[in-house]
Amino acid sequence: MNFLAHLFLSCQDDDLLIGNFIADSIRNKEVANYSPTIQKGILLHRHIDSFTDQHPMVRRSTHRLHPHHGKYAPVVVDILFDYVLSHNWDTYSSEPLTLFSKKIYWILEQRVEDLPLKLQRRVPSMIKHDWLMNYGKEEGLRYVFETMEKRASFPTNFDKAVDHLLADYEAFEEDFNLFFPDVIQMVNDFCGCD
Repeated sequence: MNFLAHLFLSCQDDDLLIGNFIADSIRNKEVANYSPTIQKGILLHRHIDSFTDQHPMVRRSTHRLHPHHGKYAPVVVDILFDYVLSHNWDTYSSEPLTLFSKKIYWILEQRVEDLPLKLQRRVPSMIKHDWLMNYGKEEGLRYVFETMEKRASFPTNFDKAVDHLLADYEAFEEDFNLFFPDVIQMVNDFCGCD
């Protein structure tokens, strides 16, 4: 899963959220530089990723995309699932997505010094372009994949990812809605935040 889902799966705890947000930008030897709760957020992120990669519904979505995106299919699913989450937001949260997004941006601005330099530079763009809300829009999703395509070393077919999602949206949505309650329960068990 991508930013939206990871930020949602942070038990409404700012330190866990920061750790969950920075985890992909932190090397193992750097983890000790952070407070215990931020370290737990980093570990939470990695636990979510491992759980997600092994879940049969995620594997089914990945398998559906493998003929089009090869080894990048799991990356595509991560991003597509943020789109599906945004369209099913009311099922999982009583807080409107617009308010959640604004709250996250405020936290990231307040805690910018806790972020690695790369993310400190990225957060203003994230806020300016409202990434969390744009994951739920087709044009926002296309922009994400266009940006990723420019950075890829191998053929990815990212430019077709949104078309594949829309062609099989009901199947991806079904997979997501069978998977997401399981990852919420796993996070609640891991963090004791139920």
